[in-house]
Amino acid sequence: MDRHTNISQAFLTFSQEAPGHAEVWADMVKGMATVNAMDPKTTSLVYLGILASLGLDSGIPFHVDQAKAAGASRAEVISAILLGLPAAGNRVTQSLSVALEAFDRR
Repeated sequence: MDRHTNISQAFLTFSQEAPGHAEVWADMVKGMATVNAMDPKTTSLVYLGILASLGLDSGIPFHVDQAKAAGASRAEVISAILLGLPAAGNRVTQSLSVALEAFDRR
């Protein structure tokens, strides 16, 4: 993981080795943001919960930074991660330490 930007090595490799695919993917992400009815903080917290539920921990530090920049508290990040417990099971608890390390780093 790039410590300066919290972008995972996997995403950096994707961007560097498949720039065309990365550009198309980024356009889709930007398009989704234009139709999203939620505020940035809520969006970031929901996204953290989804990442935790799917076990995609490499993206959590970057998205914790986004949530924090949007005004999310440490308690809200914890709640977002753990909200998936009923649906995804205790898999989400494995993401909690990754999220809190990222939150507390700054």
